[in-house]
Amino acid sequence: MFPLPLDAPPPSPPVPHPAALIPGPAPAPDSTPFPEQAPATDSTTAAGDPAPCPGPARTPAARLRSLLPTRSPAAARRFRLALTLLPLVLLAAWAAVDWRTVYDGAVRLASADLRWLLAGVVFTALCSVAAACVRQGAVPERLPPGQLLATQFAAGAAGHALPGNIGAHAVVLRFLRGRGIPLARVTASLALYSAVKPVAKTLVILAFVVAFPGSLRLAELLPEGETLALAGTITAVSLAAVLTLITTVRPLRRPLIGGLRTALTDTRLVHSRPARALALWGGAAAFPLCQGAVVASVGSSLGLPVSWPQTLFAYLVASTAAGAVPAPGGLGPLDAALVFTLVAFGAPATLAATTVIGYRVLTVWLPLLPGTLVLSALVRAKVL
Repeated sequence: MFPLPLDAPPPSPPVPHPAALIPGPAPAPDSTPFPEQAPATDSTTAAGDPAPCPGPARTPAARLRSLLPTRSPAAARRFRLALTLLPLVLLAAWAAVDWRTVYDGAVRLASADLRWLLAGVVFTALCSVAAACVRQGAVPERLPPGQLLATQFAAGAAGHALPGNIGAHAVVLRFLRGRGIPLARVTASLALYSAVKPVAKTLVILAFVVAFPGSLRLAELLPEGETLALAGTITAVSLAAVLTLITTVRPLRRPLIGGLRTALTDTRLVHSRPARALALWGGAAAFPLCQGAVVASVGSSLGLPVSWPQTLFAYLVASTAAGAVPAPGGLGPLDAALVFTLVAFGAPATLAATTVIGYRVLTVWLPLLPGTLVLSALVRAKVL
């Protein structure tokens, strides 16, 4: 190295290339966290505190759905096919268990008058029409008549599979939810439907008592004092238990009060429309009359020595007494009560039992297979 002369100028800095003077995009910040800020693998931080969850908190239903496996379209089709075939499987199982009743009823009805049996079939079909009127009257929205009637026909088949008419309510709930009605209002509609039917039946019974005071034999149909006292005690204890449960359990009280408010609002709205109120109360009064007309038609085909008003009143009383027993479709309690009331009106026990079996064949077994097929078709068509 040679020393620079004292009079030499200092070296100039290097001249940058012109392309380097053009500003480029800002580099992206480094997203790699520092070692001390690395995220923990569990739900706690280094200090032991719960780590904050990024994003909005998920509801319990969303967390539950995240735990379930995602269904593919093929799995969804298989699931719907299983739902379509399930009613047919239940029908076959029920037929295998209760085949003797169907066979005996068919044999005994072979000698009956065919014209009266056809009249019973017509009244059985009118039962679905009356039930559809009640369902339409229980909601303010207008429902498609064809789908409503088909749904109610299918609900009649489903109602015989579970006690308390739960199967029918489940079918109607799916139908109303598919029409875009909120769940709270659907529940209010089902509650209104269940409350109106016994009230309308009681009014019909009172009308029969006023119209036929001398031919109904009320003294023979009334239960004994001990039985009546026991029924009253059970009813009072049940109501007291329900009221105590509602008033003491806060998580149960709030949704019940909210549902009651929704039901009262929809009830006022329905009764403000004369067409809805007529469908609601007219259908609820016509349904037990159509059922009783089926019994009377079968009895007329067999020569039952009981008049039509007495047979209708016998069905009204028997169905009211059997309604407290949670049996599938009323099977069992209604049959026994109906035989008892027909015998009280002067019918022979054997002929009364044959009439009840014929009534069951027309109202349960005859529409069960078509109703099951309609239910499967509605599920496959995604109406339910």
